[in-house]
Amino acid sequence: MTTASLAWMGYVVAQIGVREVPGPRNSPIIARWLTALKAWWCDDATPWCGVFVAHVMQKSGFCLPRHWYRAKDWASWGTRCEPAYGAICVVERPGGGHLFFVTRISPAFVWGVGGNQGDRVCEAKFDRSRVIGFRWPPGLAAPSPLRPVAGDEGLLSEIEA
Repeated sequence: MTTASLAWMGYVVAQIGVREVPGPRNSPIIARWLTALKAWWCDDATPWCGVFVAHVMQKSGFCLPRHWYRAKDWASWGTRCEPAYGAICVVERPGGGHLFFVTRISPAFVWGVGGNQGDRVCEAKFDRSRVIGFRWPPGLAAPSPLRPVAGDEGLLSEIEA
């Protein structure tokens, strides 16, 4: 896989719209991801941003961090990089961390597609002051950094747990 192809991002975008099932039932899609990852739980009520990123990276043939279900464990996975399309961004949130795949940046914000963003896979906007780091898959050449976009439109992400 070359950095130019970013095959995982085509898959990431195709997952937009996958969502939790309200109440005691669970999303069969998220349950399949958990089964493939050999998780010891199988519900979509547990924060699942790490599940989504781990599923995508596993499906793309990359190794996973030991605690792939913990967002902040991804902060040391792969190699550090500048903000780049397809990079994994790890951010702080009350009670832990959150992670997603970068789609664009501005001087003040970063946008990305992730799981458990408003209980679904979607693109959301995050304040760059929350960023812990940007990570790139191990063994791939460093990515080309993104050029910041001019606009800072859109609401900030607020529901990530």
